[in-house]
Amino acid sequence: MKIIAVATQKGGVGKTSTTVNLGAGLALAGQRVLIVDLDPQAQAGTALGLNLTGEDQLARSLGWVLQGRLQGMRMDPAGIWFDRSELLADFEDAGTLHLLASEESTMTAAQDLIHKKGYQATPVLRRMLLELDGVFDFVVIDTPPAVSSLSATALAAADHVLTVCVPEYPALKGAAATRGTVRYVKDRTGGECDPQYLGAVINRSNPPSKWKMQEVNIRNGMLDTDLAPFCTDIRVDNRISDSFAFGVPAAIRFASHTPGKMYGELMVQILARMAQPLEAWETPGRIEGVSAGA
Repeated sequence: MKIIAVATQKGGVGKTSTTVNLGAGLALAGQRVLIVDLDPQAQAGTALGLNLTGEDQLARSLGWVLQGRLQGMRMDPAGIWFDRSELLADFEDAGTLHLLASEESTMTAAQDLIHKKGYQATPVLRRMLLELDGVFDFVVIDTPPAVSSLSATALAAADHVLTVCVPEYPALKGAAATRGTVRYVKDRTGGECDPQYLGAVINRSNPPSKWKMQEVNIRNGMLDTDLAPFCTDIRVDNRISDSFAFGVPAAIRFASHTPGKMYGELMVQILARMAQPLEAWETPGRIEGVSAGA
């Protein structure tokens, strides 16, 4: 089982859409996938057509379970996930798609408890997920878009970390900060957690014919700051954000169209990097001599 966290310190760059569409793509490829929604805003659940309501569902929220485990209760994760494999019903040879769902009040309380207990509580999610080894092939974690005890918990849970960057200057700074934070997780968890940085997804990019100077500078800046961008971008496409309203990821709704193909290509590159040493990673070249618009 491989655990991937999608993280950034800048909100609004498409972290959740990257998480759910990567997870959906892996499931379409026949993998057993668990998406973990660690964001109190619970947008990954919305993207998968599930919002927790009522006491019965709140008792299955990830925030509630994390609180219980931090206080020494067993809280079996197998009893709380939601099966969203129905979203794959039209595809032969698909795998499975499950969700550990978030809810604002219980996740906020879990965040406060992790903060109160300090770094010794940071591995709580990883310890829980490792109990599921053999049940799932991939776990993909959606994380809060800010520095917090929950984002630290997500990084500590991961084997690999992706960051997301849109072609805007503030997003580059947020992605670079996340890249730097990954380096310190091992020391801060006493060696228990050791996530490996896997690269940066360029999201909501424009075709080269529409690049302005800012986009060129961001792309070169990602290379200069060692963010290791992937060769496949996720281009601007309203179908990706519109899919949230339908509760079905764009990689599934438009599997045979551009959104599905983009996420499929990105997934292949992510899997290749997971199997390769750093020196073998393929990255886009530096852009030189480009006459970009203002």
